[in-house]
Amino acid sequence: MAGQTIAIRPPFGGVLAKIAALSARNIRLTVISCVIVICGSFAAAGALQFRFETANAGRQAAYFETKRAEDVAAMVSATLGRQKKVGRQFATGEIFSLPPDVHGIVVSDALGKVSAAIGDAIPMTNLAGLVIDHPVVVSGRGTTVVAFRDGIDIIAVSFGPLVPGPVLNNLEIAVPGGANIAGTPITGHTITAAVPSWRVEVRVPAQDPGGLRAWYGSLPLYLFVILGPALVGAWLATVFVREFERHAKTSEAIRALRSTRPAEARLLVRLANAERQAIEAQRSKSEFIAHMSHELRTPLNAVIGFAEVIERGFFGPVGHKKYVEYAHDIGMAGRALHTKVGDILEFANIEAGRYPLKPVHFDITEVVETCVMENGGRAFSRKIDLAMRPAAASQVFADPLAVRRIVTNLLCNALTYTPEGGHVTVTINEDAGAISVAVADSGSGFSASERSAAGIAFRRFERVGVSTGTGLGLAIVVALARRMGGALRLESEPGGGTSAELRLPKTLD
Repeated sequence: MAGQTIAIRPPFGGVLAKIAALSARNIRLTVISCVIVICGSFAAAGALQFRFETANAGRQAAYFETKRAEDVAAMVSATLGRQKKVGRQFATGEIFSLPPDVHGIVVSDALGKVSAAIGDAIPMTNLAGLVIDHPVVVSGRGTTVVAFRDGIDIIAVSFGPLVPGPVLNNLEIAVPGGANIAGTPITGHTITAAVPSWRVEVRVPAQDPGGLRAWYGSLPLYLFVILGPALVGAWLATVFVREFERHAKTSEAIRALRSTRPAEARLLVRLANAERQAIEAQRSKSEFIAHMSHELRTPLNAVIGFAEVIERGFFGPVGHKKYVEYAHDIGMAGRALHTKVGDILEFANIEAGRYPLKPVHFDITEVVETCVMENGGRAFSRKIDLAMRPAAASQVFADPLAVRRIVTNLLCNALTYTPEGGHVTVTINEDAGAISVAVADSGSGFSASERSAAGIAFRRFERVGVSTGTGLGLAIVVALARRMGGALRLESEPGGGTSAELRLPKTLD
């Protein structure tokens, strides 16, 4: 119809459009698929080229080996012809001495009766019967004998070698379908060249092993040339995809912010600022605690030192005995405050990631025994039975000083919350992948809420008649255990005592 336009849709257009859209939506999958196809194409091209090169190398090797066999056959023919001429000259009386390479010449009749001879003896009895129809070439101990018929005479010439020694490398000279004359017998597929006018043939292998070994030696370089571009392309594609995805995420975030309503955008900005301020506040808090703890410990050392000087009367007796008591109290308070400040500084360094840890393999049993002995005096003064159950040597992978700090804190807590006459037991157990150190006491125990709050910094649990510290003992234990790949498990019931178990790995994961 006039004026009507008919749109012809190309075949498979819809399918191609869907494939293109899918590829654009998933760039990473598209690039990986393309890299696989490219690498496969290079590998296929390399395999085909490898087959062609192997066949070409085989043809070239066969050509050169055939040429070598023909050249050696011509050399053997010339040598045998020359020795045949020497034998005839001796039989006709033209020469009376042996040439340098001839060992002996014998002339006999058809029955093997010798009529003339010179040089080495040659047995003619059997040899004469073999040359009735055609010349014969036989080999002996380092010599070659050629026998032929000349009229009614049988002439045999002994000489050696048939060809120079280097020529016989990877080559054999033999009678057709018969015995070896010279060289090493060749097995497998061979190339044969007949010696003209003689029943002798030269055999060489169809392929030169030395040439093929040289070609195989260049195979890694050949593979690098074929597959190198594919691998470099894959690496560059990975880099480009990561860079593209990073820019795409940034662009998507910008588009999302631009499309967000002003109220929501302000809320997102406030949330981002709050998160940044929280992180900065945490860092500032850790730095402030570490700095102030250090500033407090310095004057405390002086206070403790001067209190000891006054208490002990290093510069003479004090005027009044109360001064000695006050100096003693000042020293005790200073040392207690120094310990608390030290705990705060240690916890701040752990929180800030500045606590040095050097994990090694060591025997944890020795460390635990040392900690138990160091706390033995305190347990004895409070009439508490402190015991460690016998344990074999157990290797653990952790920081020895940190483990010692953890066990000491657990023992101090156990002795603090255990009344006089109670008992504290230390046990070491070993299983498939970890070592556990359990410190169990017979104290008043903890409630469920206290147990859930154990390990939180500055959280203290008051007990009647018990002087607690800063509440950092368990917090330091938990932080150090986590940094060494271990864990702390606390089991307790009100009035039923407490069991704190430290688990550490045997080896580095």
